[in-house]
Amino acid sequence: MSERPPAHKWVITGTVLLGTLMAVLDASIVNVALPAMRGTLGATVEEITWVITGYILSSVIVMPVIALASARMGRRRFYLANIVVFTVASALCGMARSLPLMVVFRIFQGIGGGVLMTVSQAILRETFPPEEQGLAMGIYGLGVVLAPAFGPTLGGWITDQWSWPWVFLINVPIGAFNLLLAARFIRDPAYLRRERGSIDVWGLVWMIVGLGALQLFLEKGESKDWFQSRQIQVLAVTSIVAIALFIHRELTIERPAVDLRLLKIPTLASATAIVGVLGAGLFGSLFLLPIFLQGLLGYSATESGLALMPRSLAMAVCMPVVGRLYNRLGPRTLVGVGLAVSAWSFVELSHLTTQTGIPNLIAPQVLQGLGFSLIFVALSTAALSDVPRAQITAAAGLYNVVRQVFGSVGVAMAATLVGAGTARFRATLSESVTPYSPAASQWLAGATAAMRARGADSVTAGARALQLLNVTVTRQATVLAYNRVFVEVALLFVIALPLVFVLHKSHGAGADAAPVHAE
Repeated sequence: MSERPPAHKWVITGTVLLGTLMAVLDASIVNVALPAMRGTLGATVEEITWVITGYILSSVIVMPVIALASARMGRRRFYLANIVVFTVASALCGMARSLPLMVVFRIFQGIGGGVLMTVSQAILRETFPPEEQGLAMGIYGLGVVLAPAFGPTLGGWITDQWSWPWVFLINVPIGAFNLLLAARFIRDPAYLRRERGSIDVWGLVWMIVGLGALQLFLEKGESKDWFQSRQIQVLAVTSIVAIALFIHRELTIERPAVDLRLLKIPTLASATAIVGVLGAGLFGSLFLLPIFLQGLLGYSATESGLALMPRSLAMAVCMPVVGRLYNRLGPRTLVGVGLAVSAWSFVELSHLTTQTGIPNLIAPQVLQGLGFSLIFVALSTAALSDVPRAQITAAAGLYNVVRQVFGSVGVAMAATLVGAGTARFRATLSESVTPYSPAASQWLAGATAAMRARGADSVTAGARALQLLNVTVTRQATVLAYNRVFVEVALLFVIALPLVFVLHKSHGAGADAAPVHAE
């Protein structure tokens, strides 16, 4: 009986993109549902963050072993198994009613999601011919970059319309449909050899300990007064030692969990470094803007999500176009322009005030959408251009590990810098707000008179005016802190600019990867 012809590339694209959308979306869709989840799970603000951190860290930790697991199980079987893991874990998250169970189920969900993100990129890379690699990565970028942008809006709407469990339960029918599609159309590539290799257990242990300690260090440092706390000191030393041991082991053993030696390929190394900057900027800004809009401007979760829509729409329009421009302009031009535009957008975003409205956010976000699209599409295409086809899955795993880790670090650092900046700017502003300051005295006199006009006695009116002044100073200091962080993100993109000169189009090592065989 003759073998069925391969499925059309767009059928395979739709199949793997659906899995990517589910996996990436769940990293951000729960953010706006956290307040409702806290009440149900009986968790504090600090404890509930593990619902997010557990997912991100587990998706990062699983990525290095994807190449070995694919070789052992076969890529098709491995991909199908993780669709099942992700879907079942989503259902269990929706049914969880205690924080420990929720975190455990989120960890399993992250494991499935990390596999779907990485294997999807490898499948797309192998499905499209060399001249359409830019288009393929542009399509992949729609899932990886747009999903976090739309996540808060969708999560807020689902939570408002139904309840927070549906943020997870909605994955169940989608996951079942994706499983049927993948079982029907995805097949192992001809070059993939089924082999049994040893797992680098100690490499994984050092990576888990190092990244976990680093994440806790960044998350808890500000609240614990940094190195004044014994706990923070222990976390810092643990993360440094564990990461150093991880790097040493991965560079010296024959079959590492994370093949860091792939970074000897200049294009992959440069692209990986730049995507780290992109991850930190993208996830950090996605974290900061909703908090600014809700905390300082009084927007609801759904409203703040809608306010971020211009960036999402800009990326949706630009990514397919950028994919088609890749062969014409090359990665250096696209990434260079993307870094410059992204830096410019964050400079424009650094002029926030307490009077900032939606119209003021449109132009910076559209610029960000353009910049992120240019960077991501070109990087995703160029990163694997010189990687031998048998190592594409391992290289894609390494590339995505760095993007996720830096995204997680970017969120933690953004929160820390805003907190530290608020305290610093508040101290500076307070030096000018004294009884001897004409402006402060005039402001207090006007506020006191307004309180008395509302029926308060002189003492109460004066006390309320001072409280209002304190709130106003803190509010202004917070705005200045946000602006400062956006300037620092802009500088990060500028610093990354020299790395674009290492990028180039394919030399043929990885571009000739065999297409995925499908029925």
